Amino acid sequence: MKKTLLIPVLVVLLSCLFYSFAYKTLFTGWKPVTPQQEPMPRGENAFARVGDQFYLFGGRKKQTVDVYTPKTNQWKQVAQVPMEMHHFQAVEYKGEIYVLGAFTGDYPHETPIPNIYIYNPKKDEWRKGAEIPQDRRRGAAGVTLYKDKIYLISGITDGHWDGHVTWVDAFDPKTGKWTKLADIPHARDHFQAAVVGDQLVVAGGRKSTQKIKRVLDITVPEVDIYDFKQNTWKTLPTAQNIPTQRAGCTAVTVGNQVLIIGGESPQKLAHNQTEAFDLKTNTWQTLPALQTGRHGTQAVVYNNKVYIAAGIGNSGGSPELSSMEVLE
Repeated sequence: MKKTLLIPVLVVLLSCLFYSFAYKTLFTGWKPVTPQQEPMPRGENAFARVGDQFYLFGGRKKQTVDVYTPKTNQWKQVAQVPMEMHHFQAVEYKGEIYVLGAFTGDYPHETPIPNIYIYNPKKDEWRKGAEIPQDRRRGAAGVTLYKDKIYLISGITDGHWDGHVTWVDAFDPKTGKWTKLADIPHARDHFQAAVVGDQLVVAGGRKSTQKIKRVLDITVPEVDIYDFKQNTWKTLPTAQNIPTQRAGCTAVTVGNQVLIIGGESPQKLAHNQTEAFDLKTNTWQTLPALQTGRHGTQAVVYNNKVYIAAGIGNSGGSPELSSMEVLE
């Protein structure tokens, strides 16, 4: 091999080895967290971090809010949510927790909640926020934050029945203004979204359709990525589809990677897979599996560790879990 060709090849090989080594040493595995007491069991809930505390709330018929302090390894209860809310991805913005794209009510015709709800941890108070435009209401949607705006992605308008939408909306908390953005290429519900740099990553989810008795099995394999600066979407090639198709999974950002954790599909047990997509290499990697498979919850990142709590242990609505794990 000519010297001029050898150097680039060596650079590529060393880069691959570096990414592989860095990835494998980034996390060693999921471990149980054993506080003195556990929170209320729940599923289809949210789990969000504000500062040094984690807030677990939502779920069917569940109005308690449990807050966990990692420094003391203790849970306590704070102000209840103002109404039943489930199937949503909560986000933190300037020290408060925002809820939008959520459902209330019973299966299979759950109803989109028409307003944003906001929790202020310092005051331990909930308040009703801006109204979601009537023609853009849905639940089981992805929600994320980027440069002081909250983004609501895809979802379904009629519970688990029908009405999958490709809508993408931006909400400005400072002005209360909503802006319609370019549609996502693949409609989906029961998923979560995450941001790396100026790109929004959407992987996992399904098209829940109890109308034809196909709630769990119409999963979406494609990975859609949105460029905030260009207001454009792209779908990755088939070879970069999510390795394990599932819905009800959580998504978090760690460095240049989006971790997709847990989920549900037609199999009985909830998924325990943890898979990560690297935005620099456009590749998927397999991370250690959860000790307890779960779906219908969120994960949070704190001090370079990933925490996940509650959720549901089988596909469907039971059993609801109260346990917590940490990926170190």
